Amino acid sequence: MDFRFTDEQQMTAEAVRSLLADRCQPSDLRRLMQSGGARDGARWSVLMELGLQGALVAEDDGGLGLTCADLVLVAEACGYAALPEPLIENAGVGIPLLAAFADDPRCKTLLGRAIAGEITIAVDHPVNPFISDADAADLILVARDGLLQACEPGSVPLLRQPSIDPFRRLFSLDGKPQAFATLRDNRKIVDTALDRGALFAAAQLIGIAQRAVDLAVAYAKERNQFGKPIGSNQAVKHLLSTAQVKIEFARPVVYAAAAQIGNADTFSRARVSHAKLAAADAADLACRTAIQVHGAMGYSWEVDVHFFLKRMLALSSWWGDARFHQERVAARAFAHPLGAEHTFATGADHG
Repeated sequence: MDFRFTDEQQMTAEAVRSLLADRCQPSDLRRLMQSGGARDGARWSVLMELGLQGALVAEDDGGLGLTCADLVLVAEACGYAALPEPLIENAGVGIPLLAAFADDPRCKTLLGRAIAGEITIAVDHPVNPFISDADAADLILVARDGLLQACEPGSVPLLRQPSIDPFRRLFSLDGKPQAFATLRDNRKIVDTALDRGALFAAAQLIGIAQRAVDLAVAYAKERNQFGKPIGSNQAVKHLLSTAQVKIEFARPVVYAAAAQIGNADTFSRARVSHAKLAAADAADLACRTAIQVHGAMGYSWEVDVHFFLKRMLALSSWWGDARFHQERVAARAFAHPLGAEHTFATGADHG
């Protein structure tokens, strides 16, 4: 079996990387932060032209019928740029979740508009303490008390919450939402949304980690001390190489989770959780190492790496914190056989 990404997958990711390299540099983030906005309208419009919003929606429902493996490199590219706009949150979680309501005429119309890039969706999932970007969303999907509800933003009472990341606007429910469509038998749908959210958060964390190391390497090459670049010091080299090795070990774990997430069993869930744990650990080390290389000023917004530190801290506990994912890995480790012959096994192989 060939586990390499296809040419189409690579080309899609490269298109996103090129666009973000042109339109989402730290200088762009700084301007957006100073304006007090959470989204750049011009950048969002260009992103919508890529047509990725319906990537995970079935072709019968107007989507592209792709898999998470087709989107994971795009998520990594968005993390590398610290993209403020919710491209991955919509394409990877919100819009596929809305597709579950495809039998409802009103939701089907909204699904078409979402795939066309006309509206955005916010998701209130039980694993997350807050709802992200609810104030800018045109539709809010609420999964609570065994129900999955589609709600207009004005019918959802929201309470603004503080966020460590200035580009992530967080809200909590401040009352009972009024839904215009409801799904009751939704456990599998909600669990799938959780797996996708955790996977794409992990992919973004890999991108964040790589960008933090790249920024630190660039700074170590140009910052002189005692007449030579600080990067020539062995201690600095060791710090950065350790962080890079951590990333290289975490990245294939994320890709493996993307390849098997469709199995929707204990094994694939453990892979997703392993990916989230490995990526969060790598991003944490990379960002903290980058801050250390930059010195005291690394803790200030004056330094670009600070954007990635904040996003890392926000995503590390989003779609499940470390304890949550450790428990899912433990469920696979203690309930199923271990050993080399079971490494790539799926639930279907063992009943």
